[in-house]
This record gives sequence, structure tokens and C-alpha cells, in this order.
Amino acid sequence: MMTQVLSKSPLSKPSLSRSSPSSQFWLARPFGERATQIFLGVLLAALLLVTVLHTVVPQGSPLHVNAYTVNLFGKYLSYALLAVAVDLVWGYLGILSLGHGAFFAIGGYAMGMYLMRQIGDRGTYGHPELPDFMVFLSWDSLPWYWQGFDMAWFAFAMVLLAPGLLALVFGFLAFRSRVTGVYLSIITQALTFALMLAFFRNEMSFGGNNGLTDFREILGFNLRSNDTRLGLFLATGVALALSYILCRAIVSSKLGRVCVATRDAEARTRFIGYRVERFQLFVFVVSAMIAGLAGALYVPQVGIINPSEFSPLFSIEIVLWVALGGRATLYGAVIGAILVNYAKTIFTGVMPDAWLFALGAMFVLVTIFLPKGVAGLLRKRRRAATSDNAGTQEAIV
Repeated sequence: MMTQVLSKSPLSKPSLSRSSPSSQFWLARPFGERATQIFLGVLLAALLLVTVLHTVVPQGSPLHVNAYTVNLFGKYLSYALLAVAVDLVWGYLGILSLGHGAFFAIGGYAMGMYLMRQIGDRGTYGHPELPDFMVFLSWDSLPWYWQGFDMAWFAFAMVLLAPGLLALVFGFLAFRSRVTGVYLSIITQALTFALMLAFFRNEMSFGGNNGLTDFREILGFNLRSNDTRLGLFLATGVALALSYILCRAIVSSKLGRVCVATRDAEARTRFIGYRVERFQLFVFVVSAMIAGLAGALYVPQVGIINPSEFSPLFSIEIVLWVALGGRATLYGAVIGAILVNYAKTIFTGVMPDAWLFALGAMFVLVTIFLPKGVAGLLRKRRRAATSDNAGTQEAIV
């Protein structure tokens, strides 16, 4: 009865396509949506195009995509995956998280620990078990929380479980206490700042200020190989597609309707009878795990992970990606992440000192002229084109 009331409430904005029956498996619903079909089609075409231009087109050709560019595209896709995670909680749940950089960094550190263990005795000091920075700092043995990271399955599991567990504990305490709005944003920012300070300490055995670097291989494949870089790029694209489908399935389900209702009027949703904190906690944990996955895919492509990824400024920048692309669309977050980071690559190469000013100006202009982001502009043009076509058909009749 309560579900029926909520589904009829103006608070909820069901995103299920009309052609999708309610009995359809929830994970298959996104495939019936036009936006999902276009997004997956564009992503698949981009992956195939980069692969062909890198492997088939000769190196002397102006159309050839070199290994550096492939690596750069992989980095953009990992950022896009992170932006999707933020859009899930901000766009559909109304939680402005300024600490998702922490989940991203934790996933990155989990992957970095695995990659460091794969070096073995090939390091500078030749120790079969301890990474070089531990030998340099006169560590006698491997810390207990480094145990198991020599096994790929354990490390990959921790990529999801470590940020998910942190989000579970943090979210349980925050949502149970009904901390919302700007107060929740400040707490998330304090969380990532505290973790940054902790990871800067050499006593934490995470490399201190230098972080983890000098990786050699992943799953037996040489990270300096062009084929491995292309494989990581494709793996990041696949992860982005799967995460997008998962997020679309969540927001287009009854769970998603409750999330939107909570975003628009949390008190009224509670009055209807829903335990809002449970929905908030579930979506927050899923978002954190996706962010951790993005960090894990980012590290082997960039070749380093250090405490700067915990920086509150980085988490704020993620929010700017989503705002520029368009909230509550998911694909808008992808667009925003790629556009901003491409602009960052250009500006930091030409005018490094001007990048922060350009980023601030970009955010101000988008807020004034594109309050719904690039995705909102695309929707507006599509509706205008649909209206023009309908008017033309009526005139012909």
C-alpha cells in the first residue's frame, strides 16, 4: 500500500521506460531506455575506434593513437567512472559528498599494494617480500594489513570491500543520526582530510608522501607494454559500462523512486513509512564501491598512488565534473568528467598556473547559463527537435 502511494506521489519521478513491464528483471531494464542504448553505443564505438587506431593504423600515420594517448584515455574513463559514483548519491539521493576522493584513493591503494607485492625481489634493495620503501625505513617485517595482497583475488576483493566497509560504517553513523545537507558534506570532507593526513605518515606503511609507485606487472603482464595499456583501457571502459548499467537499474527501480522522493522531501518520505536511512546507506555503499573500483583501474594506468588523491580539493573537483555534465543523468557525469579533464590536460600543458582560474570560470559560467549542465542542454535540444517535427507533421496533415 505504501509503495503504491509513493509511486503516485509527485515526489517520485519514475525513470522506467513505458515499454518496460514491471515484471521485467530489474538489471535488464536499462537496456530498454534510449539514453542507455545511446550511451553504450557511443562508449563501444569509442573503445573500438581507439583500439583500431592504436593497433591497425601505422605509427607514422596522423591517425595513429600512441600508447601515451591510450593511457590518457584510460585515465579519463576511470575519472568518468568516479563521476558516475558521485552522481548516483548526489543526483538521485541528494547527498552532496565531498569525500568520494577517499573511496577512490582507498581502492587505488588496495590495487597499489597488490602491484607492490608483485615486484618481489626485483626491487632496488632486492628484498623478496618487503617493498623498497619499507626496506629504506628499516621495517623488519610486512605489516599484518599487507598480508594477502600478493594474491590477485584477495586484492581485487579488497578494492571493493575496503571502501565499501568504510562507507558502511560512516554512513550508518551519519544517516542513523539524520545528518543531512551541508553538515553531511562537511563531515565527508573532514573524513577525506583526516585520511589524507594519516596516509602522509610513514608509520602507516603506505609510502608516506611518495605513496606507492614503480609498479612492474599486473596479473603477470608487463605494465610498460603497449598491449597491457590497451587492455587496461578496455577494462576501464567495460567497468564504466557495467557500473552505468547497475546505477541505471538502481535508479529506475522502486528503490530509485524512494531515493528521488528522499532527495526531494525526506521528511514526507519518512512520514509515508519508509526507513529512509536504509536506502541512503545502501546507495552510499554502492557508490563508494564504484569509486573504489575507479581508483583501482586508475592506479596501474597512471603508475602511482599517493595521499594527494585524498585531498578535499580533488573531491570538490569531482563535484564540479558532475555539475558541469548534469546531475541525475549519469551520462552527464561521464561527459563532465571527460570534458573537464581534457581541458585540464590542455591548460596544464599550455598555461599551468591558469588552470584553477579556468576551472572556476567554467563552473561559474555553467551555473549561470547551463544550470542543468551539458546533459540538460542536450535534452533541451532534443525536445525542441521533437516539437519541431511534431509541428511539421501537423502542418502537413
